[in-house]
Amino acid sequence: MLQILGLIGSKWSILIIGQLRDRTLRFGELHRSVKGISQRMLTLALRQLERDGLLTRTVHPSVPPRVDYTLSELGTTLLDSVVALGEWATTHRHEINDNRNRYDAAQPTQAPS
Repeated sequence: MLQILGLIGSKWSILIIGQLRDRTLRFGELHRSVKGISQRMLTLALRQLERDGLLTRTVHPSVPPRVDYTLSELGTTLLDSVVALGEWATTHRHEINDNRNRYDAAQPTQAPS
């Protein structure tokens, strides 16, 4: 159970699932739409999501090869939870940032060694 929650709790997995909620995307489209993810991290996350059966990877025999990613039936069952988590994060982001700033300001600064 912890391994599965770790995957679902990965920010990249959540963002990828969110991007695939409405349509099939190619690798490059996903890379552009998931801000801050490296190609390597996107590749690793997509492989894991495919391995877990949360998305489907389709390779089209063309030159150059075209690869599409879409949510599987199992992956779509996560959408309500992913969307709710995203809405919560959007609603509370300013409050969380304020709390972080307040906490950081209250921490003693360390003298250089």
